[in-house]
Amino acid sequence: MRIMGIDPGLAIVGYGVLDVNSRGGLTLIDFGTILTYPKDRLPVRLLNVAAGMRELTGKFQPDCIAFEELFFTKNVTTGINVAQARGAALLAAAEYTESLYEYTPMQVKQAVTGYGKADKKQVQMMVCAILNLSKIPRPDDAADAVAVAVCHANMQGTRGLAETMIK
Repeated sequence: MRIMGIDPGLAIVGYGVLDVNSRGGLTLIDFGTILTYPKDRLPVRLLNVAAGMRELTGKFQPDCIAFEELFFTKNVTTGINVAQARGAALLAAAEYTESLYEYTPMQVKQAVTGYGKADKKQVQMMVCAILNLSKIPRPDDAADAVAVAVCHANMQGTRGLAETMIK
């Protein structure tokens, strides 16, 4: 099974692609980012996010795509723009597959480290350990997306999986 993890954003969308073998072993295939340019108008940036997602799904052909849910508390205007970018990414993903899932940041941390309030460094170190990587994927957005993919792989076969599917 091939899983694509997505860390949504307006300026940077992180992605991570994992293969899961028949025994549950994980192999990191690729990671990276979709970038948009701050000087572009919002509609152009949203088009770039959607086009980037279409390119990634065409290239990697994932069996499912897992998104991190948005979490913001301070700047509502920024949050709305990020939510629109997440929507553009989600739309492009939905054009590719109905196997879409979402996880809260706390669920990702819990699935990767065993502790829902782990800090970013702990999550990154566990991703390295789980995937047998010599260094942390960069930038942070890509590392976060890889963690989302690891989370989804760890959730396979658990009772709560159906509740995480985007309906």
